Amino acid sequence: MKIFSKEQIYEGDKLTAQKQQISSTDLMERAGIQIFNWLHMRMQGAQVPIHIFCGIGNNGGDGLVVARHLVTHGYNVKTYIVNCSDKRSKNFLINYDRIKNVTKDWPTLLTCEEDFPAIEQPDIIVDAVFGIGINRPVSSWVKELFNHFRATKAFVLSIDIPSGLHTDKMSDDPETIVNAGYTLSFQTPKLVFFLPETAKYTQQWEVLDIGIDPEYLYATPTEASLIGKHEVLPLYMPRGKFSHKGNFGHVLVIGGSYGKIGAVNLSSRSAYSAGAGKVTAFIPKCGFTAIQTVLPEAMVITDKDEEIITEIDFDIKPNVIAFGIGIGIAPKTITAFEAFLKVNKIPLVIDADGLNILSKKKALLKLLKPQTILTPHPKELERLIGKWDDDFDKLLKVKAFSKKYDVIVVIKGANTITIYEEMLYVNSTGNPGLATAGTGDVLTGIIAGLMAQGYGALQASIFGVYLHGRSADIILEDLGYHSMMASHVIEGLSEAFLDLFKQPEEPIEEEQEEEEA
Repeated sequence: MKIFSKEQIYEGDKLTAQKQQISSTDLMERAGIQIFNWLHMRMQGAQVPIHIFCGIGNNGGDGLVVARHLVTHGYNVKTYIVNCSDKRSKNFLINYDRIKNVTKDWPTLLTCEEDFPAIEQPDIIVDAVFGIGINRPVSSWVKELFNHFRATKAFVLSIDIPSGLHTDKMSDDPETIVNAGYTLSFQTPKLVFFLPETAKYTQQWEVLDIGIDPEYLYATPTEASLIGKHEVLPLYMPRGKFSHKGNFGHVLVIGGSYGKIGAVNLSSRSAYSAGAGKVTAFIPKCGFTAIQTVLPEAMVITDKDEEIITEIDFDIKPNVIAFGIGIGIAPKTITAFEAFLKVNKIPLVIDADGLNILSKKKALLKLLKPQTILTPHPKELERLIGKWDDDFDKLLKVKAFSKKYDVIVVIKGANTITIYEEMLYVNSTGNPGLATAGTGDVLTGIIAGLMAQGYGALQASIFGVYLHGRSADIILEDLGYHSMMASHVIEGLSEAFLDLFKQPEEPIEEEQEEEEA
């Protein structure tokens, strides 16, 4: 699913009105009706008090449309105008007149804290104060209104975006942003729903189709995309009947040090479970028995040193190398890595201490093969690119880093984001159960295993991140968050692959028993 920018959303609205020969007011009516339908389907006429707070721009106009339809359907509605400016949009004024024509209980004008209404915890707040076009600081009394929302502990439904939240920059004051329990976003999710610093402002979100021109949605390229099943399914490469292990590539996992051989085991196992034909582990001597015992499918090459990697020398021809898992940052290991990079021509996936070595000796970044994949967690990323001011600054820095060194950066997190040059691929799978040691090693192995089979570096990154998270979502049903371990994620990969081809289950309609006369 494409994630459109603010400017693209405005352009889509304008083009839709032109092509469908409707006014912007008609498009607002369509959007408001979709919000009303969502509420009506869930409330079924329940008389819970609904407090609708409307700004004086187009988002406020959307709120007035919702209020009018709720009123005409008999709901217990109270509407408020948050009078935060002297400028009112044309569509707001049109819908302000329309709601006055259907009720004698006209909207209440709010101008200061003394005007705030009493709201009980069981009530519903509909937030339609500011939309994506907010371009001025939030005034102090409106900030207190948002604090009033929080104090009531009532459920908050935001229209399109939580009020006060920008689509392309951070707010200076978190209290000037509404905390929504649910956000109904028009036509497309917003990138801020997926960033660590801004995702907290809406607990859940849902996209509502408001009929934006399909050709525009299809043809317009976007900087960011949300990756789900529909996006990765076309990437899948089926296997032929007469395939053999040589068709699916050879992964070389270089890593491990005394006490950290398990990391290599996890990456090697996950490379196999992702479909690699062969996997070889290059490790210190101390790990030989462990790997051969726990993973008999893997071949093993050992360094001459007992406890660390001191020289990277092998006589095999792998299709991809996964480097850095548990390898440590001993001086001899760093020297071995530098010597290896100077002659390497094999695609690379670099994780863990491999990233830390690059951070210590940044000159090595220039030796990386084009489209090398780096898979940092936040601290490793900070060591690579330096500190950032906020999530938007982080994305800018990663994009610049990606372009400078021609690398793919997989920023691990709740919504892992894969970045290559200017493009962002936001993953939709995964859960907090992945917050445990070793799951990053598993991801490295999955990506390497996909690359060995012939997936391009970017495709393997996107697909691998999706499968990793989907596996965790599947096993969550049996294990919960707390008991999930990295090895469980490997075990769930088979179900994650099979899930790609499962059709959604149709709801079972229960037969209604006829009432006896």
